Amino acid sequence: MISIELAGELRDAGLDWRPRPGDRFAIPDRGLDDQTFVLSDMIAQVHELPFGSTVIGFNGTTEWALDDVERDEAIWLPREDQLRDLLGGGFRRLERAGDGWRVTVDGQADTFGAGPEDAYALALLRRLKERE
Repeated sequence: MISIELAGELRDAGLDWRPRPGDRFAIPDRGLDDQTFVLSDMIAQVHELPFGSTVIGFNGTTEWALDDVERDEAIWLPREDQLRDLLGGGFRRLERAGDGWRVTVDGQADTFGAGPEDAYALALLRRLKERE
């Protein structure tokens, strides 16, 4: 799983999150930095409010103290498959490189990360920053 810091960099670079069941996320700056949540129709659901806001509602269980959080207060922690999909058709390969991983994407220098998710995330971050 990528770090909250790297996920925050992706968000700040323009990565748009449209929450779906199965998505992992964190809620920083509320004493929950070390916890990861997963959207589920049973526990944490996305609610589109009439005035255009999107909130994540917690339905019972251990998250009882969190009624709702604004989507923008949560940080998406995309999975490896989601990161690869976000790279799109330019993605060429993921391969072991020494004690880390290398991602090759058309039109940009290879990107290296400690694990596959980090390598994908860093390649995506590079792509997002190039668009700025």
